[in-house]
Amino acid sequence: GNSWLWDISGVRVLVDPILVGNLDFGIPWLYDAAKKFLKNFELTDLPQVDCLLITQSLDDHCHLKTLKPLSEMSPNLRVIATPNAKSLLDPLFRNVTYLEPGQESEVEAANGSKVRIQATAGPVLGPPWQRPENGYLVISPQGQLTLYYEPHCVYNKDFLEKEHADIVITPVIKQLLPNFTLVSGQEDAVQLAKLLHAKFIVPMKNGDLDSKGFLASIVQGEGTIESFKELLSKELPDAKTLEPTPGEPLQIPPP
Repeated sequence: GNSWLWDISGVRVLVDPILVGNLDFGIPWLYDAAKKFLKNFELTDLPQVDCLLITQSLDDHCHLKTLKPLSEMSPNLRVIATPNAKSLLDPLFRNVTYLEPGQESEVEAANGSKVRIQATAGPVLGPPWQRPENGYLVISPQGQLTLYYEPHCVYNKDFLEKEHADIVITPVIKQLLPNFTLVSGQEDAVQLAKLLHAKFIVPMKNGDLDSKGFLASIVQGEGTIESFKELLSKELPDAKTLEPTPGEPLQIPPP
């Protein structure tokens, strides 16, 4: 799935959480998915978080079944999001910052630690004239560590070529519909890591869900983590691929 909890220099960031109920986009006959792991995990099991980060406006990233009870628990939680999700988030949270690609905002934890979050351009999920969804660069104090995250492996090369990221979290296995790429990966993920001079790549497992419905029956995966590693070794031999296990901390030291 797409949910993450990051601890960056003492700042806890909850990303695109799907923790309550299934993922069905409001049309369960078309697509209905449940978590394979941490099935009994509840919102009350979360530690205190300093920021909620939302990349996209669709249900697999802006999951209202999770966000409504989360907002009831923490209505003043700091939120950073794509402007495409404004109509969904404004009724729920009181402290939302909407970032266009290129804009940035600072998040401060209760202990005084800070990180800077900069939005980048992600995929366009509608007409060509629609605003793109967001990816993010998360920069720790004094630029000691930079993390890049975008959950579809879709990016603006011209924007990112002047940036760098020590850690890149990205899909590496493609998710394909007939004649359409839902989620990219493989060689595109390698080029992303190369563009950002990444030291660590953390593969996402977007399609690793128990799913049913018509859409689930026609989505096909392409590539594997092993085939990605092989491609990466040719283009960026010093980079390391770190495979996360749901529910278990993955510690990455500053370079």
